[in-house]
Amino acid sequence: MYEWMATPGIQNGGVSVIAAAPTVAPVDQNGHSAAALRISSPIRIFLFFHKAIRAELDGLHRTALALATNRSGGDMTQLMEKCHFLRSIYKHHCNAEDEVIFPALDIRVKNVARTYSLEHEGESVLFDQLFTLLGNDTENEESYKRELASCTGALQTSISQHMSKEEEQVFPLLNEKFSFEEQASLVWQFLCSIPVNMMAEFLPWLASSISPDERQDMRKCLHRIIPEETLLQQIIFSWMDGGVKMRNKRKRCADDHRLSCASVNPMENGDFSHLSSWTARRDLLLSDCNAITSSPKHPVDNILHWHKAIEKELIDIAEAARTIKLTGDFSNLSAFNRRLQFIAEVCIFHSIAEDKVIFPAVDAEMSFVEEHAEEESEFDKFRCLIESIESAGASSSAEFYSELCSQADHIMETIKKHFVNEENQVLPLARKHFSPERQRELLYQSLCVMPLRLIECVLPWLVGSMSEEEARCFLYNLHMAAPASDIALVTLFSGWACKGCPSGICLYSSAVGCCPAKDLKETEEHSGRSCRNCACASISNTTFEQTCICEKSVDQGKLVSSVENNAGNASEVESPKASNQSCCVPGLGVNTNSLGMSSLAAAKSLRSLSFGPGAPSLNSSLFNWETDNITSVSGHTSRPIDNIFKFHKAIRKDLEFLDVESGKLGNCDETFLRQFTGRFRLLWGLYRAHSNAEDDIVFPALESKETLHNVSHSYTLDHKQEEELFEDISSALAELSQLHENLIAKNVTTNLGERPRAECLKKYNELATKIQGMCKSIKVTLDHHVLREEVELWPLFDRHFSVEEQNKLVGRIIGTTGAEVLQSMLPWVTSALTLEEQNKMMDTWKHATKNTMFSEWLNEWWGGTPVASSQASTSENSISQEIDVHEPLEQSDTFKPGWKDIFRMNQNELESEIRKVSRDSTLDPRRKAYLIQNLLTSRWIASQQKFSQSRMSKADDDKDLLGYTPSYRDPEKTIFGCEHYKRNCKLRAACCGKLFPCRFCHDEVSDHSMERKATSEMLCMNCLQIQPVGPVCTTPSCNGLSMAKYYCSSCKFFDDERDVYHCPFCNLCRVGKGLGVDFFHCMTCNCCLGMKIVDHKCREKGLETNCPICCDFLFTSSTAVRALPCGHYMHSACFQAYACTHYICPICSKSMGDMSVYFGMLDALMASEVLPEEYRDHCQDVLCNDCDRKGTAPFHWLYHKCGSCGSYNTRVIKVDRDTCST
Repeated sequence: MYEWMATPGIQNGGVSVIAAAPTVAPVDQNGHSAAALRISSPIRIFLFFHKAIRAELDGLHRTALALATNRSGGDMTQLMEKCHFLRSIYKHHCNAEDEVIFPALDIRVKNVARTYSLEHEGESVLFDQLFTLLGNDTENEESYKRELASCTGALQTSISQHMSKEEEQVFPLLNEKFSFEEQASLVWQFLCSIPVNMMAEFLPWLASSISPDERQDMRKCLHRIIPEETLLQQIIFSWMDGGVKMRNKRKRCADDHRLSCASVNPMENGDFSHLSSWTARRDLLLSDCNAITSSPKHPVDNILHWHKAIEKELIDIAEAARTIKLTGDFSNLSAFNRRLQFIAEVCIFHSIAEDKVIFPAVDAEMSFVEEHAEEESEFDKFRCLIESIESAGASSSAEFYSELCSQADHIMETIKKHFVNEENQVLPLARKHFSPERQRELLYQSLCVMPLRLIECVLPWLVGSMSEEEARCFLYNLHMAAPASDIALVTLFSGWACKGCPSGICLYSSAVGCCPAKDLKETEEHSGRSCRNCACASISNTTFEQTCICEKSVDQGKLVSSVENNAGNASEVESPKASNQSCCVPGLGVNTNSLGMSSLAAAKSLRSLSFGPGAPSLNSSLFNWETDNITSVSGHTSRPIDNIFKFHKAIRKDLEFLDVESGKLGNCDETFLRQFTGRFRLLWGLYRAHSNAEDDIVFPALESKETLHNVSHSYTLDHKQEEELFEDISSALAELSQLHENLIAKNVTTNLGERPRAECLKKYNELATKIQGMCKSIKVTLDHHVLREEVELWPLFDRHFSVEEQNKLVGRIIGTTGAEVLQSMLPWVTSALTLEEQNKMMDTWKHATKNTMFSEWLNEWWGGTPVASSQASTSENSISQEIDVHEPLEQSDTFKPGWKDIFRMNQNELESEIRKVSRDSTLDPRRKAYLIQNLLTSRWIASQQKFSQSRMSKADDDKDLLGYTPSYRDPEKTIFGCEHYKRNCKLRAACCGKLFPCRFCHDEVSDHSMERKATSEMLCMNCLQIQPVGPVCTTPSCNGLSMAKYYCSSCKFFDDERDVYHCPFCNLCRVGKGLGVDFFHCMTCNCCLGMKIVDHKCREKGLETNCPICCDFLFTSSTAVRALPCGHYMHSACFQAYACTHYICPICSKSMGDMSVYFGMLDALMASEVLPEEYRDHCQDVLCNDCDRKGTAPFHWLYHKCGSCGSYNTRVIKVDRDTCST
């Protein structure tokens, strides 16, 4: 059993009661109590919200699909109603999260909340697109209906993924980082941040969307969340219980009359019997209320009180700005900024109420949208100016202060002009066409546009600007306009309003002849809360006694001060002492500062609170105050990491193709279906490579920075969800292809069994419609994902990573990308870029791979492709031209002779060409050395080739001499190949024209080496036909016989036994599964290394040297190579032999491994040895080969221990005959 306690806390002049954590049993080894606490966590209520939203999304999409496929249940009016309702509910859910949950979480856990706020903005864009589509005049077109179904599917996917991520990342963090009381406080603030008119729909809809058991759990959860105040409990539970049947009665229209919900009776089904007597007394008192007070002739004139209060506050702000200018005291600018934020919030909600309640009722064509937008802009400029002064500090110039005053005056004049226009155009029409009762209803509905937490602050502020008579009339109108179901709510409003009365009396009692709060209290005392069905039946009698402490009135200055110190809360109090004259109502107990939340969070709830053109736009800077310091990605200097984000442009291009072209899948075009599937699979494979690079390299690099922890977790979850979307589309396309095969079969009846062709065609069209929606979903999901990366992650590299670090990241990413992926990726990416972007990207890649053979591989592969040749003919600045710069034999004046030309050259001509190559600064040193070597030996090579060719012409019939017979790796099993490789072909050496199974077989019997990349012909050992080299035999008799499991077109290499991959940076084939799988290429060392040694000591071009033991060249070696801790390399076999007698690197003399055991043995040996007496006190200066430090060691003939690191890998640099100091 849980024991519940009331935890009082002074808040806004009242006592706020927060549910304390349950007293739980000690946690056992199985964690049973911990699990129970998770179930009872207040955060669990968000899971109910998510379940209800998912059900609403599913219903919306099913309706759209039924409309698109002409099934029953498809109705445009019903679809419109569902869209309006879902948008209203979800928007306010998101706004409350942005205002309350995410800012609080960001205090405890950095770098999590911002991503989810960005996702809310993306989802808002989806809603905008959906409503734009709904507003089209093409309702009867099939393509329109399918596009509508696609949009609803994309909306469902996007929001469902967002909620799943919240459940996986955000909710566990809230459970972990916040105590039970803090969680309850957060959820209560969440509820208080939803506009009152929406709460009357939000809670009934939620209650009707979950099961009865879950509804009971939700009721228990709310009992722990809502402060134990009778009035507050009545309000919330009346909303929840009174509208359980509302969802079945709900009707919406495109005109969006949702704000009229304030007049809905949310308690009509509630069993609040203790209120019935109070209602009867209220009606009796109201019948004689004219004897107490008189209502103004036109209640709508109460709008003038709002105008007056706003103008007065703006005048005070302008005066404060002038004071700052005169005194030069900017120490309290933060409070000044909060005050400005409060009045900005009031103005915007006032504008929303006008746009959605007053103006549509008076004149549907009336609009003050431009004025409202201008006011938002002016407030934002003012706020930016204040932040500029704050950041400048003492160095702020007089110009800043002058501009501050000027901006304050400008805002005041703008709003004053706006108010005058409204008073001249709107109020006369309202007075003329509406009865006093209707005018009061409009005013009440306008107030209910605000959330409770703002109303608690605004009402005393507003009443504080009125005279006593004006305040009585205001409360009278408020009381008369409220429906009977809102008695508790209007009582709360009136009590808050009385806090602002300067005279310290209960205005409500004067206005209506009684104090409802006191009357309610007396009623409860008499009834004893005996009604078991009452939502508050379990609350003790003392709770109301504690919390309904009457409050002293405060002047407006204190009210404003309260706003500054606690944005969104009600007024401060001087003392909680009771007064017989003041009104007894509780405060909400919403204290954001208790969780460290910034008042800036309150402004975020303004976003999208109305859905017409008068609402603040998503791009309004009012909603992004805390993110203004984000560096804009446009206009920055080029950075290496930018080229990774260039992939986003290509991704967007293909996503657009999938989205647009998927609408043609219903045409049953086999060619198009095959092309579409191929394009989809290309995008899937390349995006997977891109995502893996981010998950394995980019995101860990971000997380390694202390200030960036958790920044990438949400994006990793995105990648998992996106992979599932790709898999679903792939399965659907496979099913569609199968259906298409059935449709085009000659005998449809045979292939389809008893199912008629029409039924199969219907299923085909339904599946095509489904795939179109899935393509829309993947487009929207990836579009938003890459956009958030560019907005949130991209600027982080500029702030936290140097250019050198970015180059290393680019190198690591490229180094895990195999040749096959690059061959697909490069044309795909460059086709989406401009020529300038292409060249910049390739420059970055070349810089990152400058130590490798990447340019050589690129020349060999891309130089012969149609893409390169077409680009070369287009512009001399194209990619192919840029690549060819590094191919010296095809550029400038570099000599490019054939063998016959070389043979005809004399010695002087050859030397001239050698000097020309030597002076060519554009050549890579290795390439230059290679060319000079070939030129020096060219006459001999040419003569040998000429001799071979002449001999071949004389002995064409001697085929055994040229190798026209098959060779076997296993003669008994007739397996083709040689002792080196298993393969089904022989290669014709370009140098001598002979046929050999491999280059090793050639080199063993020849006086020259075989250039395998120059090979152009092969002999199939099955049919003994010479043909162009390739992966399969082209002879019809062989029926496409494969020459080997692996074939490399660059190296002309075949292998039928091992896993082999071609490294584009070594430009060689190496044994392994591939880059990014079990190997990566280090751009500094220029070698392929195992994934386990990602963190190693780099040495520039470390593998381009000879083995220190056998002196063979390591880079092209076919045997295994071992990396030493010092960064040097040797053959593994050489290492094994060398390590038997040595433990230091033969190049740098550092230890080749962990020698701690061996050094421990030497310590024991040294301790047991006794030196001759004449050597005992002598010492020697030594240099440690491991730590490179100098020191002294006791004299010994062999072993000298380093005093710094304890290594015996030292050498003596000086013998000191003096006594060795200890």
